[in-house]
Amino acid sequence: MSRSHFPEGFVWGTASSSYQIEGAAYEGLKGPSVWDEFCRRPGAIANGDTGDVACDHYHRYEEDVDIMARLGYPAYRFSVNWPRVLPDGTGRVYSEGLDFYDRLVDKLLSRNITPYVTIFHWEFPYALMKKGGWLNPDSPRWFAEYTQVIVDRLSDRVRNWITINEPQCFIVLGHYSGIHAPGLRMTVKDVLTIIHNCFLAHGEAVKVIRGRAKTKPTIGLAMASRPSIPCTQSKEDIDAAREALFGISGQEGGLWSSALWCDPLLLGRYPDDYYETYKDLIPEIKPGDFETMAQPIDFLGLNIYSGSYVSMGPDRKPMVVPYRTGMPKAVNGWAVTPESLYWGPRLYYEHYRIPIYITENGIANQDWVSLDGKVHDPQRIDYLQRYLMELDRAIADGTDVRGYFQWSILDNFEWADGYDKRFGLVYVDFKTRERIIKDSAWWYANVIRTNGGALFDTKAVS
Repeated sequence: MSRSHFPEGFVWGTASSSYQIEGAAYEGLKGPSVWDEFCRRPGAIANGDTGDVACDHYHRYEEDVDIMARLGYPAYRFSVNWPRVLPDGTGRVYSEGLDFYDRLVDKLLSRNITPYVTIFHWEFPYALMKKGGWLNPDSPRWFAEYTQVIVDRLSDRVRNWITINEPQCFIVLGHYSGIHAPGLRMTVKDVLTIIHNCFLAHGEAVKVIRGRAKTKPTIGLAMASRPSIPCTQSKEDIDAAREALFGISGQEGGLWSSALWCDPLLLGRYPDDYYETYKDLIPEIKPGDFETMAQPIDFLGLNIYSGSYVSMGPDRKPMVVPYRTGMPKAVNGWAVTPESLYWGPRLYYEHYRIPIYITENGIANQDWVSLDGKVHDPQRIDYLQRYLMELDRAIADGTDVRGYFQWSILDNFEWADGYDKRFGLVYVDFKTRERIIKDSAWWYANVIRTNGGALFDTKAVS
């Protein structure tokens, strides 16, 4: 087990988001979010599912934290539901909603679990959506006000903050393709304005955290990433992978460029090809905008599940290589590409020189309760072992990776897929809400206990 390269103090944990697990969607004075509304749109969600009850974590959080403690999981990343705390998005604070997160943090700390708080994981208040949502130039101010409420209440005990989760997804999937809440199909020009406002919101939130936190904060944000994986170790293919990941190719394709989403926040500027690609569609950039966006942060979170294989084409441009026939895939169709947890962290670290956290990684599986009453999920164990071995390799080769959060602690509401796709280490019966610890949860506990050493112990993972 001496082969592990995970450093001492490496952060191991699991992750969740409020809408996906909490339920209690209309309890007390909580306001509706865009997801509450979107789930009522006919045909929007598989099987007509909603997050109204989800895993009922709002009422069963103590049980869930006790499970984490029983498994020995040291850290837990969760999000706050904005309209549960501020029903109208701004203004009056709903104290009972805020009290829930107070109790959750206390419970985590009582079980020696370190909280990592995501301020925004897509639970945008519907009241603010009716005021123009992220298109409204006041949206960064709204977000700063909300952040202040959370920081003022929790920062005496919470040190670790993630401002925004996967802005690419809630903006492009929610406002351009319309397959996620709020289900809009806007023009590229409007989408670029929303992106700009979101960047400003992140920067304003960082300023609030730095200025008001009662304990010294560690701050980052979590980006979705589908890394480019070079087909060979040749310099040409590695260059092609780098260009495919950070270049902007065409208007629609450019909306997923890693440089578009990271350069303004980490380098204080849009990439050059942003201006060449979007020209007169670019929103007004006011003096001080980049200074706000690029407030110093401590880490970049990457949510990585799958990647694309890339080689240098004959025209000296990156060329995506199709997956081979019979490629292993998760039940949601995502290819199993363990190397993405090597090349993703490595390429981002080389480009931005900022510490990396893997803030999400896991697999959608078809798990069920066996006749012995247990949930056996060998595919998840195999997937996680392969990916974590690649992450270990990245660390061995000099990539500064500080932590890993498995997605997810519980089977949950998987957005437009409803409850069909199970990502959890803990099985949830969505009729009874009973929890059953899966084999993978115990396996992951052993990986954590050995700081990655069990990955290389065939007896530990057999």
